[in-house]
Amino acid sequence: MSRALLPGVLAMAAIVVASNILVQFLFGNWLTFGAFTYPFAFLVTDLMNRLHGPDKARKVVLAGFAVGILCSLVGSQIHGAYGPLVSFRVAIGSGAAFLTAQLVDIGVFDRFRGGVWWRAPLVSSLVGSALDTSIFFTVAFSAALSFIAPSVDVAWANEAVPLLGAGPMLPLWMSLAAADFCVKLSLALIALAPFRIAVRRLGARA
Repeated sequence: MSRALLPGVLAMAAIVVASNILVQFLFGNWLTFGAFTYPFAFLVTDLMNRLHGPDKARKVVLAGFAVGILCSLVGSQIHGAYGPLVSFRVAIGSGAAFLTAQLVDIGVFDRFRGGVWWRAPLVSSLVGSALDTSIFFTVAFSAALSFIAPSVDVAWANEAVPLLGAGPMLPLWMSLAAADFCVKLSLALIALAPFRIAVRRLGARA
């Protein structure tokens, strides 16, 4: 492994592991603590893209994907009150969402690389976040995709509740997805500051 990639790989691995652990703990009615750590994966991807180019960024993403698979395998063997901590559907949704969203993030970032410094990381993170949220929650919890793993009970996620406690009646998983996406939007904006600082300190042109 190239020494230049090592910080990115380690940071991505730390974020993936931390998010897989923190997702087990609730924060309010609609979020888990993992929702506040996982979006920083986009920051790592964008920094690697800016500093080393899209090919190196893809290698970091693939390393993070491998760590995510390992976490899912471990989680599937740990049983809680409602069965395995990581169900088959959650594992598929998580892996598909991560890989798709991060690779699209890299492509979008590269497309806007030559513009003002904030446009590439912001637009790519927003597009990637939208894909990540929609893919994960749909694959993991939508009743329409129950054929993926018929034995996995997702009835609780499809209970009709007011959207975020105040909107129209929709399946619970849509409120979870909406809250998750709002956090990702907020952190995409916050992450612009460390992105700019890191790029400047490492001597790259933003």
